[in-house]
Amino acid sequence: MLYINNLTKNYGSFTAVNHLTLHIPEGDLFGFVGPNGAGKTTTIRIVCGLLRASGGLVVIGDSEAPIGSREMKRMIGYVPDFFGVYDNLKVREYMDMYGSMYGMYSRDIAKISDDLLELVNLSDKKDVYVDTLSRGMKQRLCVARALLHNPKLLILDEPSSGLDPRARVEMKELLKNLHSMGKTIVISSHILSELSEMCTSIGIMNRGQLITAGRIEDIMQQLSGGKRIHVQVISDMETAVRFLK
Repeated sequence: MLYINNLTKNYGSFTAVNHLTLHIPEGDLFGFVGPNGAGKTTTIRIVCGLLRASGGLVVIGDSEAPIGSREMKRMIGYVPDFFGVYDNLKVREYMDMYGSMYGMYSRDIAKISDDLLELVNLSDKKDVYVDTLSRGMKQRLCVARALLHNPKLLILDEPSSGLDPRARVEMKELLKNLHSMGKTIVISSHILSELSEMCTSIGIMNRGQLITAGRIEDIMQQLSGGKRIHVQVISDMETAVRFLK
């Protein structure tokens, strides 16, 4: 589904993405993990056509369309880490606006919007102003908006950032549900445990380079292999007190 070959992004003498090569198959739920500044967001923005690469190739499916072209962008649903709030738009109007940007017919927008809002559990918020929603609701609304044109690839840049524990669980369940429906998803995070609970495969980035990538079970085994935990058992309370002192 997503083919990245020898992708590079330079800012002067600084290399943000260093010859990245990666293949994400169709139907995969792939996680980019790494510390802040690892190159995850830069890679995502290049794939979405928001940044120009210094070198390399990005292909989605069988398309030969160049990065950033209208054809390529229509294949992608993008959920950024931060997005604008529209003070004077209700949820339904927000969906209508984005549907019109994709050149969709009004009747199609209304039907698809209803289905998507039900999917993200926001059906009861259609006539609520967007800026009154909680951050978790806004994130789910942004996912619904990104799916309006039925993209081949859904990309989310740290969608759980700033969410409370309950909203994180809701986002995780939503993504797992979309994956079960056959959607190809790429999600970034700097928290490995967060991705390991829902992703089928991950890639670990650091300082612009892809350190390793593969199935989640294989990666977790590599990370935990060879480690031992030593446990010392205290035989009686007196010994335990002396030990603590």
